[in-house]
Amino acid sequence: MLFSAASPPRILTLVLLTALSVLSLNMFLPSLSHMAEDFQADYALVNLSIAGYLAVTAALQMILGPLSDRYGRRPVLLAALAIFALASLGCALTTDIRIFLGLRFLQGVVISGWAVSQTAIRDMVPAREAASLMGYVAMAMSVAPMLGPMFGGVLDEVFGWRSSFLVFAGMGAALFVLSWVDLGETNKRPSETFAQQFRTYPELIRSRRFWGYATCMAFSTGAFYAFLSGVPLVAQAVLELPPAMLGFYMGTITGGFVLGSFLSGRYAKRHALTTMMITGRLVACAGLMAGLILFAAGIVTPLTLFGATVFVGIGNGLTMPSSNAGALSVRPELAGSASGLSGALIFGTGALLTTITGAILTEENGLYALVGMMLFCSTVGLVAALVVLRIDRREVGDPR
Repeated sequence: MLFSAASPPRILTLVLLTALSVLSLNMFLPSLSHMAEDFQADYALVNLSIAGYLAVTAALQMILGPLSDRYGRRPVLLAALAIFALASLGCALTTDIRIFLGLRFLQGVVISGWAVSQTAIRDMVPAREAASLMGYVAMAMSVAPMLGPMFGGVLDEVFGWRSSFLVFAGMGAALFVLSWVDLGETNKRPSETFAQQFRTYPELIRSRRFWGYATCMAFSTGAFYAFLSGVPLVAQAVLELPPAMLGFYMGTITGGFVLGSFLSGRYAKRHALTTMMITGRLVACAGLMAGLILFAAGIVTPLTLFGATVFVGIGNGLTMPSSNAGALSVRPELAGSASGLSGALIFGTGALLTTITGAILTEENGLYALVGMMLFCSTVGLVAALVVLRIDRREVGDPR
């Protein structure tokens, strides 16, 4: 443990850090009802471990990003992993729902695994190469949300719900050790003081290019959040799918994301960031529009619904790495702050769109409302990508 890394991290380390930040959100979802029984609390209160956690992670990104610009990626990540491991252990041991929720929110610091991984990649390589690497990282870590709930369900059945949080604690400790020996500091130009750092913020905040990249990311991801929020209702009311089949079909959008991320990893080095972003948005919009045409023709089957939505996954896989790399490239010395600000926008927009989708969907309009909402989000993302392209053509000093 005395040895500490001096060289940049391996991609595997960044993949694992990103995967843990995803697993911490969804691995214990199958246990929510058991947790409510154990704590003798309302299900709605226990459900705050999801909704509240999302809100906390959005806020934390606004803090962790600037801290990594000031003090470096390595110390911020190591501190976050230590806090996450201890909070996870506390969650596993407590018998008080209020203490559990407090510690659960504290677990949110693990979002730094995602934010620092993206920022470290941008620290190490130019924007287009960063987009390529981010594509491969996204492809590898996308396995986590597919397998996480399944693994958590098995743990709950065999050992009880607390075992998931013990596993979180073990994962946090293991990744702390791995990061200690493998994740050298990548921020070679940390700001000397927060005052100096804050003086440069207006340039980031006023950048139309940054907001174009961030808006594209937020609404691209928003289409996915709308899908998660609305498809269970549509699948039951319109398609009459049993839960097991629904779980299988819901995985197709993640499978599409894997494919899109692979294509990003392969082609992002060769093409401009805006080319990859616009291509991804066109793929998503085209798939959803084709679905609406088929529905209007009376062809409503699981294949037409999930065949349309899988293009959102493919499009997001093409769009997200390049838009992320672009947002972090507007002011490279503030890459951590840009990551935190764009991440907060993504989570905040996702929460808003999830709420809106849940409010407008009914059994009668569910099919068209769901796909329409996803198409709206994908179209806004396309417009944002086109705005960035226009800015790039008009302004001097394209950061790509």
